[in-house]
Amino acid sequence: MAENPGRGGSRVRVLLVDDHQVVRRGLRTFLEVQEDIEVVGEASDGEEGIARAEDLRPDVILMDIKMPGTDGIEALRRLRELANPARVLIVTSFTEQRTVVPALRAGAAGYVYKDIDPDALAGAIRSVHAGHVLLQPEVAVALLSQDDQSPSAGRPGSLTDREREVLGLIADGRSNREIARALVLSEKTVKTHVSNILMKLDLSDRTQAALWAVRHGLAE
Repeated sequence: MAENPGRGGSRVRVLLVDDHQVVRRGLRTFLEVQEDIEVVGEASDGEEGIARAEDLRPDVILMDIKMPGTDGIEALRRLRELANPARVLIVTSFTEQRTVVPALRAGAAGYVYKDIDPDALAGAIRSVHAGHVLLQPEVAVALLSQDDQSPSAGRPGSLTDREREVLGLIADGRSNREIARALVLSEKTVKTHVSNILMKLDLSDRTQAALWAVRHGLAE
């Protein structure tokens, strides 16, 4: 379970991006009763979601995948290009491998389904806000079945033993604070290790690092 979800005790600021108004209304109704979560805005498609994310700077974005115009995956890619700091949690009814894998590769911090238990959804929001990566078992299976790894990508041998330990804990969904405690290191040292891992493996974020670890057998 994630620790205090708010930054400095503040509430987690959430943006809802889904083309179905009834879904947004249901999510808002539930989330507004959570003491530590605040819905700061809504958007009905990816294009509007990008604009609202840039304007509101939420902590977490709940993003659907299939939307008219700019879909969730393209919105994810563009948010990453804009260096928007929001953590994106995909909330969708689509379970196909062809949508799960691209969404995570585009930078999603997690992937849950719309039939998720409400309390579990609140927990997922807190978890990704705390820096965790949510990889469900079926997602890991989908990733392992893929064989499109770039030949130029880094290999496990390029990492030090400590970096491999850190990477394994990232894949396990641990935040930097939890990794620091587990390895008896400072958070600053963990951040340095994470930066080195991303640089050596030519990856853009810790979500991709978690996927890489799953593919190369470094995840438990």
